[in-house]
Amino acid sequence: MDHSTRSTVTTTMIPATAAVIAVAMVLFTLASGASANGAEDDSITPPPAEWTEAKRGAVEWIDANASQLRQINRKVWEYAEPGMLEYRSADYLAGLLADRGFEVERGVAGMPTAFTARYGSGEPVIGILAEYDALGGLSQKAIAQKSPRIAGGAGHGCGHSLFAAGSIGAALAVADAMDEDRVEGSVVLYGTPNEEGVLGKAYMARDGIFDELDACLHWHPADRNEVPTGETGNDLSSFAVAFYGQTAHSASAPWKGLSALDAVELMGVMSNYYREHLHPSARIHYVILEGGKAPNVVPDFAKAWFFLRGASREMVDEMYERHRKIAEAAALATGTRYEMRLYTAINHLRDNHIASTLMHANLQLIGPPHFSEAEHDFARAIQREVGIEAEGLPTEIEPLRPSKSRDLRTYIGFGSTDVAEVSLITPTVGLLVGSFVKGSPGHHWANVACAGSSIGEKGMIVAAKALAATALDMMEQPDTMSAMQAEFEETTGGQAYRSPIPADVEPPILPNPYESPDWTPGDLDYPTWGSFNWED
Repeated sequence: MDHSTRSTVTTTMIPATAAVIAVAMVLFTLASGASANGAEDDSITPPPAEWTEAKRGAVEWIDANASQLRQINRKVWEYAEPGMLEYRSADYLAGLLADRGFEVERGVAGMPTAFTARYGSGEPVIGILAEYDALGGLSQKAIAQKSPRIAGGAGHGCGHSLFAAGSIGAALAVADAMDEDRVEGSVVLYGTPNEEGVLGKAYMARDGIFDELDACLHWHPADRNEVPTGETGNDLSSFAVAFYGQTAHSASAPWKGLSALDAVELMGVMSNYYREHLHPSARIHYVILEGGKAPNVVPDFAKAWFFLRGASREMVDEMYERHRKIAEAAALATGTRYEMRLYTAINHLRDNHIASTLMHANLQLIGPPHFSEAEHDFARAIQREVGIEAEGLPTEIEPLRPSKSRDLRTYIGFGSTDVAEVSLITPTVGLLVGSFVKGSPGHHWANVACAGSSIGEKGMIVAAKALAATALDMMEQPDTMSAMQAEFEETTGGQAYRSPIPADVEPPILPNPYESPDWTPGDLDYPTWGSFNWED
């Protein structure tokens, strides 16, 4: 998109002075990183957001339709489909938007469970991200003790059922504002599969799905209320490796065998020794997916799945190439052969600070979720069960922090998200809303319980309002949008986005399990197959 030409919006606007003050404050902070007295500043107080006709209408729409949004969350929560298998969830969500008049395209970027849904025409084009994948092995009832709904099943341990419902609520509220002629522009809801595999948005970005955007918004359930800023998260590569050997009797003729399991274990040992020589931000995690069937048979097949993370793309690329050599060495040492398959590769997230200031002001305008004493009691029961301090639920909004570039001398690493790829294509802003208990360990049955309860739903409603309000402000404030774009150009150095996934690597799609339940995955097909019960 040519960002130098934008339509003029002739709707009710926040006073120009507030927008100018906000932009000036952010630019000062970015330039100085210090407070007026010369001391290091650790928070920012942006000017307050103001109500507009469009924002009031959007909040009223969300309140009037809150029961529908809760139903969306509950439906996706019950589906609980892991990454690349979100067939029912994607079909359900895309269908809701199509019924509302959105122009829906399914199966984008070669992934059956990815979709886009557009409403409106013209500029600015505002994107809202939605996620809906679950985590295998985390099935849980909405109660304060560990109790799976389906033994061995999947569950929304990262709250993506809430993510989907809140984002769709925001998109629908913005569409309603367009219908009422309160704003002009376009809103695009992106259905993005397999965030847990850090995968869906990476392939969508590589295929240019986000290229038309003027800005993009997202949110995530959390144990706090906060708008992140600056460079966050780690770059990542994910791959699987399989070793092929030869069976033999483990006792009577072990010398005739070539152990694929030995190769996987040697690869793990070498990878773990490699950790000593890595930057403190680096992370290596792996699981052995298959290692043989019986101890008295030398395994002729074994495989493992690795995540490599680090503070920069160059760091992770180096780690990946070293692991190629490690796999080769393990195969040479054991007389086996090996194959590797790259699943995904991403950069780290760059939040647009001017957009973050706008989002934070709207979060303050909306206010944090208000929880009842019964909900705090439920949370404290979970905390006692998990073994963390019984503090209840988050009730305050965290201050906005200065946006700073990554300093490798002090950065010690974090998780990863494929939202990072979007942030290198267009100004991007995120939001965390309290939907889990304080101190949540993440990817845990406690999160699943909250996501299926009124606790998570209250956080989701706040997120929908804050996302909608921020999207509407962007549509009504061309000067702010121009400033966001200028910051984006400075952050990226004017460099066009380049995907770290090679052009010849295809997304690791899986067939629809409801239509092909007896399908047998290949050795290096994506590992989530079979990680939930699709008959329930």
